[in-house]
Amino acid sequence: MPFDEGLAERIRSILGSDADVDERKMFGGLCFLAGGNMAFGIVGDELMVRVGREGWADALHRPYAREMDFTGRSMKGMVFVGVEGFAEDADLAEWIEQGAAYARTLKPK
Repeated sequence: MPFDEGLAERIRSILGSDADVDERKMFGGLCFLAGGNMAFGIVGDELMVRVGREGWADALHRPYAREMDFTGRSMKGMVFVGVEGFAEDADLAEWIEQGAAYARTLKPK
């Protein structure tokens, strides 16, 4: 499944020169890792964000967010965000920061 290159460019622009964030093709899309831990990514044209179990319920209450069910089962701690949920750069930046912040709480790899 190809990923949205335009969205990838928007993310790269928001990240700027953050040396702690790397890119890797995973899950049939593009993932961004902070400290070696998956933080957020792109699957098709949607944003995938790692919010952690503690932030999962709150994230699901945000507009256009839904459970990540990539494997057919809900992956607690991960959400998909529909295109409308990050149409504005400020919304995209907020999701990116949430994913990166959570990933940075994990033991670096």
